Amino acid sequence: MKTFLTLLILSVLLAGCAGGKNRAPVFDGSKGDPDQGSTANTDWRPEFHVVQKGDTMYSIAFNYGYDYHELAEMNGIKDPTLISIGQQIRLHPRGQEAEAIAAPAAVELRQVDNLLKDQPKLVKYSYSEKALAQIEQVQSAPSAIVTTLAAADKADIPRAAKPAPVKQPVVQPVVSAAPAAATVKEADLDWGMPAQGRVIARFSEAANRKGIDIAGKLGQPVLASASGKVVYSGNGLRGYGKLIIIKHNSTFLSAYAHNDQIHVKEGQSVTKGQKIAAMGSTDAEQVKLHFEVRRLGKPVDPAKYLPLGNS
Repeated sequence: MKTFLTLLILSVLLAGCAGGKNRAPVFDGSKGDPDQGSTANTDWRPEFHVVQKGDTMYSIAFNYGYDYHELAEMNGIKDPTLISIGQQIRLHPRGQEAEAIAAPAAVELRQVDNLLKDQPKLVKYSYSEKALAQIEQVQSAPSAIVTTLAAADKADIPRAAKPAPVKQPVVQPVVSAAPAAATVKEADLDWGMPAQGRVIARFSEAANRKGIDIAGKLGQPVLASASGKVVYSGNGLRGYGKLIIIKHNSTFLSAYAHNDQIHVKEGQSVTKGQKIAAMGSTDAEQVKLHFEVRRLGKPVDPAKYLPLGNS
């Protein structure tokens, strides 16, 4: 009976250890790894654009490197012509945020499950009134456990072999992959001259010239500088006259302004060197092509991509 009592006491002690407060830490992936350095974001675009007086969905999309249809859909705008001053236009999709929030819950459940599997199992003993009275005594007076064990030692009562210490599982922090920084892939594009003629104005940030001007004759062919998709065709951007915008990839756009006639439609795919317009003087003081290259919507010097030479 004394051996039974000893085993019973040990079982109660093990059960107490399993319900204690010392648990393996659970990593919270939503707060990030404090030892992980942040990666610089090479995408200069802010999260939102606040609509100002004179803005249109066409100009906002152009200035941030988007197809205006894509930008309108991203913001749930059914009619791109209906935006209002002060309205916030989201400039990045929402997809990555949901993944970052959902990950931590899965990590915690998996680790808790491992802890439960490794906990010791209690031994079930047959019922008797005497055993029940002993259990009640242990629960009402925890100090009785120590006294009983001491008495067992003095009486040299054979005791059950001391169980091996329960090894707490080592929980490795599971770091959810942080949303990748918006690094921009500079895909190689095969650029060509958009028109034949003399370059009469070059790109200049100081003078606020966002591209180059090529002089020519009325009706002269205007060519796609690189392959891509026509994302704008019209005269809705002030100062550009009849304008064509081609999206070449997720990084680059090119713009062709002051055309006399436009020969392509929005959504149409074009190839390098394909005739897309006839040169003109719409919203300009002379017949010319104003050509821009935009990286994520920001104007960059076309001389970096075109064989301008000394023209």
